[in-house]
Amino acid sequence: MSLNKLLHSPLAAGVLLIITSFAAIILCNTGGEEIYASFVHSSVAGVPVEKFVNDVLMSLFFLMVGLEIKREFLTGQLAEWSQRILPGAAAVGGMIVPAAIYLLINRENHQTLSGWAIPSATDIAFSLGILSLLGSKVPTSLKVFLAALAIIDDLGAVIIIALFYTAGINIEMLSGALITTIVLIVLNRRGVIALPAYLALGVVLWYFIYQSGIHATVAGVILALCIPHSVHKLGQASPLLKVEHRLAPWVSFLIIPIFGFVNAGVSFVHATADQLFSAVPLGIILGLFIGKQVGIGLISFLLIRFGVAQLPKGATNLQFYGVAMLCGIGFTMSLFIGGLAFPNDPLLLDEVKIGVLGGSLVSALVGVGLLKMAYRRKETA
Repeated sequence: MSLNKLLHSPLAAGVLLIITSFAAIILCNTGGEEIYASFVHSSVAGVPVEKFVNDVLMSLFFLMVGLEIKREFLTGQLAEWSQRILPGAAAVGGMIVPAAIYLLINRENHQTLSGWAIPSATDIAFSLGILSLLGSKVPTSLKVFLAALAIIDDLGAVIIIALFYTAGINIEMLSGALITTIVLIVLNRRGVIALPAYLALGVVLWYFIYQSGIHATVAGVILALCIPHSVHKLGQASPLLKVEHRLAPWVSFLIIPIFGFVNAGVSFVHATADQLFSAVPLGIILGLFIGKQVGIGLISFLLIRFGVAQLPKGATNLQFYGVAMLCGIGFTMSLFIGGLAFPNDPLLLDEVKIGVLGGSLVSALVGVGLLKMAYRRKETA
């Protein structure tokens, strides 16, 4: 495999994320908890590492997410309404049911209700990476379906973050963000393709949104949606494709692995049974493992049953169910939303990590098991 292919491989990115995340867990459970804590709470340019990663570096991750969403909706797998129906409806079902399960389990504790969106997320890097491990055992159509579903799921997560995880609003700063966004839209509509102009305004937009009370990562998505996907000369790459191509390796092989290391560290040494099976981790585990498969599977079954959509080409029902199970791997986005839901409560954050790790691990193992079983059935049929 060439270096260029490696840097754009979901499998390699997923493996690296697993390594850095488990490195944090191992460090926290083998006597290195203080070393880990001192690193996470150390400073970069006067800003705690954890905050720098979650507010600054993750803005670039969300920029990447926004670029992928725009490209897929304009020229990719979601360009036609017929292509959007099944993954779109499945993504919505896969967000609503996990959230409902979490709220049901945490209904008597108002302090933990704000974590309702944690199990609604699907980790595109992890899920596609695991699917890539199975190679030709899984039809390409299912990989396309999972990628499309995860992209729409990311769009839903961005909307949830903007609407429900926003602190007190600073109207002056929000006005500055709005004006900057209007300037970006005007540049796009006038056919300006000079990237430096968009990137410079993106930095200004990030500052205004950060100061406004809305989470700064939303700036990355807004900027992405304003970067043009058109060209002036035939054969020329669009500004969107240029940014996406250059940014992808940094996001996949630096930003996301660092995020995994900084946010996955949790100690089980002093964990009690009450903590492991309390409402927060239980709601997340059941939301990811049960909620995702039920939400995605039920909606998809109804659409296919009534002829509104079709099962991905070449896929069996069991293979489709296995992919629905893999969507229970929440990890990156789930941990991120958990940090927004309980920003000042280390104990609840630890419970979030336990739930996300547990739910994601079970979903991954069962999903892979189902896909292998489905492959064996096709081979012997």
